[in-house]
Amino acid sequence: MLLEVCAFNLQSSVIAERVGAKRVELCENPADGGTTPSYGTIKQTREKIGIALYPIIRPRGGNFFYDEDEFAIIKQDILLCKQLGCDGISTGVHLQNGEIDTERLKRIVEWAYPMGVTCHRVFDATPNPFKALEEIIDCGCERILTSGQKSAAPEAIDMLADLVQRAAGRIIIMPGAGVRSSNVEMLMKGTGATEFHTSARMAAPDPVTFRNPAIADATDWYIANEGELNKIIDILKKA
Repeated sequence: MLLEVCAFNLQSSVIAERVGAKRVELCENPADGGTTPSYGTIKQTREKIGIALYPIIRPRGGNFFYDEDEFAIIKQDILLCKQLGCDGISTGVHLQNGEIDTERLKRIVEWAYPMGVTCHRVFDATPNPFKALEEIIDCGCERILTSGQKSAAPEAIDMLADLVQRAAGRIIIMPGAGVRSSNVEMLMKGTGATEFHTSARMAAPDPVTFRNPAIADATDWYIANEGELNKIIDILKKA
């Protein structure tokens, strides 16, 4: 049983390694669902942690239908991750109709090699998950991060179990979104999955002593909840 932590900063990545997680999906901008972290963030995180590091490659929030300039950005960010010694990337692309863009996904896998590629929750935006499953396998991805096409994985036990069975070891199905210590055992038993994804994030304490109430652009930033991650890890270890 393996835990991947969605970390929105270096500090959360360090916590993930400390509690015993095996992989970090490194992101920025939680309000957008995660976008590509900066060069400095990737480099510093790679130097600070020894577990597997998979930056998300997503140039913006919103949909996963990218124009040529955005796709060129994706390529450059993938090559940068390779240069910095990352173990893989988490990414995804779809067509205007929501189906997986297999041509582009194959190119991404080629650019990333020998890094691994996780197809992220673009999968959950597709109109036919079973068609998308076979397409993503054919493109050469090693896993799919999915909430079973629901807003949270615990709401999609039957779908996730079906995907694990259909995958039949050809690709890893990794439930994510809403995974907590209160439901991870249920997800393990109900789906047959062996990898799980969580951010377990909480608002970080604010050490700043003065805030101008007229300036509203300083919002919360988030950090991994070490206590919650420890609980999840303990449950996975007992499985």
